[in-house]
Amino acid sequence: MTAETLSPTAPSEGSAEVAPLARTGAMLRFMLRRDRIRLSIWVLACGLLAMYFANAIQLIADDETELAHLAVLFNDPVGRLMTGPAFGMEQPTFERFFSAGYVLFLYILIALMSFFLMIRHTRLEEQTGRAELIRANVVGRHATLTAALLLTAGANLVVAVLVWAASGPIAGYASGGSALVAAGGLCVGLLFMGVAATTSQLSESSRGASAMAGAVLGLAYLIRMGGDMAEQGGSTLSWFSPLGWAQQTAPYVEDRWWPLLLPLGFAASLVTLGFWLSARRDVGASLVPSRMGRAAARPSLGTAAGMAGRGLQGVLRGWTIALVLAALMFGGYAQSMVDAADGLPEEIAMIMSGDDMVLGYLAYMSLFLALFVAAAGVSGVQLLRSEEVQGRAEFALSLPLSRSRWLGSHLVVLLSGLVAMLLLVGLCTAASASAALGDAGHFGGLLLGSLHQLPAVLAVVGLVVALFGWLPRAGGTVGWVLIAFSGIATNFGPLLDLPQAVLNLNPFGHLAAYPVEDPALAPILWLTGIGVTGIVVGMAGWRSREINRV
Repeated sequence: MTAETLSPTAPSEGSAEVAPLARTGAMLRFMLRRDRIRLSIWVLACGLLAMYFANAIQLIADDETELAHLAVLFNDPVGRLMTGPAFGMEQPTFERFFSAGYVLFLYILIALMSFFLMIRHTRLEEQTGRAELIRANVVGRHATLTAALLLTAGANLVVAVLVWAASGPIAGYASGGSALVAAGGLCVGLLFMGVAATTSQLSESSRGASAMAGAVLGLAYLIRMGGDMAEQGGSTLSWFSPLGWAQQTAPYVEDRWWPLLLPLGFAASLVTLGFWLSARRDVGASLVPSRMGRAAARPSLGTAAGMAGRGLQGVLRGWTIALVLAALMFGGYAQSMVDAADGLPEEIAMIMSGDDMVLGYLAYMSLFLALFVAAAGVSGVQLLRSEEVQGRAEFALSLPLSRSRWLGSHLVVLLSGLVAMLLLVGLCTAASASAALGDAGHFGGLLLGSLHQLPAVLAVVGLVVALFGWLPRAGGTVGWVLIAFSGIATNFGPLLDLPQAVLNLNPFGHLAAYPVEDPALAPILWLTGIGVTGIVVGMAGWRSREINRV
């Protein structure tokens, strides 16, 4: 913030109060300047993902005849559970396959961008005290919220244009359906912008507001799952999901525009509610009071490990619930893989290692879910940086607690949680696959297959911890880039024919695809050594640098 951007301007004599929208333009310019890099990454990521989704299927299948063999993956009840109502999958085309199988995940990313952006510029500003400093200038009560809404709506509009360009002119799909896909993403983004405008008024912390908005998104996905699984094209239950409204437009099949009136109407209502609620609370306060804590703390909170467990509890719990649900779904999809095995294109079979398609699929799922376990590890290390930036680490270290013990306790809790996460993911995948196939013979192998990914997870966490110790500002960014790269290399490396030198940068690409292949000792030792070395290096850096100065 600069003095020039928000310089105080005294109200004219006789004016009773500052206009509610005074200096909205200045606030919008300030937000754009502050978020120019972060926002650009979000927008470009959405656009590039749309471009990849729209073109990838044309690389996987040579013609629409091969698509008919793949259609069972989305048209099956379990497939609809994961991806949507499967409009047009009885006569699949490339554009229908794109809409039925991939657009939902693009919409979820747009929704995340929208509510994170809104909460960052509203509730987080109040939580850190910056909003109160800004309001000390002649800034209207609704200026910040209005500017955040304009910024988020503008970002969604740019994303919609990129999605249309990626699916229409670039991929060569029908212009009407491509415009409908883009409009669906815009409406989903505006809806969750409104959700965040409301949750920002309800919670006194950005984490709480994000959790509420994320819960709405998760509930929308769960409702859509039940509705779409029941019937192709969706059932009555599908119409109770905000994600379902966008998918019920049936792009490239029926091209219905009227379902978009539902998310637009709810978005307008939620934005109005956000303005109304913001006028009924003080700056920094919330409408939902914080829950009172215990009169006396648990004895465990008097220990370093207890404090670490309390801080990491939310991160580990949230990721575990999401991954357990995903593991149950993916394991239940095993029978569909059996049904589709003979007709799968060679490019898809390349991803599933080995001659046994079922075991290859389940080994691939173990690896795929382990990527998200590693993402949970990156989130956990980022939380340590948040503890440092917000001053809580400094308060903890004012006690008779060494730096090594503080960081070590957090890492022990985090790594223990990641091991438990892999164990639960393996159990749930094995249990649901055994139930779907009617055969429990692979139960133990699938459980060990999930735990087999632990060295790669440890290597990712070790790298991020090393950066936390020496270059903490870069740790989160490098960690998420590594996760994204590993996901692309794991899922699409064989299809994209990436050079081996590039594939070797993927920690998850070195481990054997157990239970299809026998474990190799050398990669396990190398990845474990990288992880342990990274943790040791990070501990050394943490002990030697100033807190919150790098």
